[in-house]
Amino acid sequence: MESTYLPVINKAVSRIGLGTWAMGGWMWGGSIEQESIDTIVKAVDLGVNLIDTAPVYGFGFSEEVVGKALKKINNRSEIVISTKCGLEWKEGKVFRNASRERINKEVGDSLKRLRTDYIDIYYVHWPDSLVSLEETGEAMYDLFKSGKILSVGVSNFNTDQMLEFGSHSPIHFSQPPYNIFERDIEKEELPYCLENNIFLMTYGAICRGLLSGKLNIKSAFKGDDLRKADPKFREPRFRQYLDAVTKLNQFAEECYGKTAAELAIKWILQNGVSIALLGARTPDQLSIYKNISGWKITSEDFKRIDGIIKETVKDPVGPEFMAPPIRKEREVRK
Repeated sequence: MESTYLPVINKAVSRIGLGTWAMGGWMWGGSIEQESIDTIVKAVDLGVNLIDTAPVYGFGFSEEVVGKALKKINNRSEIVISTKCGLEWKEGKVFRNASRERINKEVGDSLKRLRTDYIDIYYVHWPDSLVSLEETGEAMYDLFKSGKILSVGVSNFNTDQMLEFGSHSPIHFSQPPYNIFERDIEKEELPYCLENNIFLMTYGAICRGLLSGKLNIKSAFKGDDLRKADPKFREPRFRQYLDAVTKLNQFAEECYGKTAAELAIKWILQNGVSIALLGARTPDQLSIYKNISGWKITSEDFKRIDGIIKETVKDPVGPEFMAPPIRKEREVRK
């Protein structure tokens, strides 16, 4: 497993991190607790030492699962925990709240669920237009100075927001969506982070399963599965993206003896990203983690990959559908 050294937390971290959104069950059709714990334990056995979670993943359930797995692993000092704040939920509906009050409540709740006394990497999950970035940044900086969190991150922030936030708190990490199909950060956010020594830990490596090679035109998504709302999984786009995956799979096999999913992860790691998050919720889904090290995509093949996508995906769309709503107004407490 490839690793990278992160000086702010003074640890070497696996370049593939385990994403636990699906373990929360919410928006992924449910989850089985013991199976999720077993997945985390096996991932650590494979050399993965970064686990990414968030309170909103199952409304606390994902963090609780991670906490139980940490107790079973019993090696906290070697594990890097990444979690988030700034989202609130009521009656199953999620909205943004990055106020100081909310952040201070969330960090305490997360520490309890994770069964730890510090968080290695703590992100503001989404910017909140009803709260100044000064308030949010200063709240995060105070947590950093207190030692409750070892580093500060922002997720889904654009460059203007990072610039403003950064005047009130250091930014050590940025977590945007990024994969072969969703490349918006290449315009501004990615170069900004590289120029300002902000580590990139990106999510959505296989684009919500699209690049797994396991979907077909008859694939159905049930219950609260977020892909029911994703334009990529609706016709006529769905067929275009599936065609792209078929061609990428053929290309990866012929040139590298790999799958489209393995190619997609390596592609991210060769594009300036320090850590790519890869979601899993069953132990058998971890086999891909063993096939990313020891090879590289050539510069010529990067161009060929671009050509395949341009040829097949005629109506591309980004991940904008995932953005949570903003509250109608900020509550004023007396």
